[in-house]
Amino acid sequence: MTTKKTSQKIRISVRSFDHRLLDETVKKIVLIAKDSWALVVGPIPLPTKVEKVTVNRSTFVNKDAREQFEIRRHKRLIDILEPTQKTLELLQDISIPNGVWVEIKA
Repeated sequence: MTTKKTSQKIRISVRSFDHRLLDETVKKIVLIAKDSWALVVGPIPLPTKVEKVTVNRSTFVNKDAREQFEIRRHKRLIDILEPTQKTLELLQDISIPNGVWVEIKA
């Protein structure tokens, strides 16, 4: 007779346009998880998505005068293995700055 160990895992996806805010938030999450004796894998940096938009400077005459703008989307993944009840409570009370999106999957 074999017993199968079921391990819980929480996957946290953190996204932002500003990489400094993103890194601060990730540090907070990792410190909280480590303080509650959970195993942390990550943060894993995912490729930055760059979206470029080209706009004409003039509306009518100058086709050659153009401007380019870009938006960079940074993303990190954090896996928390074997989370405790304390880990979940502390993660709910974390303050996340504006401009940072956090998605938690259990």
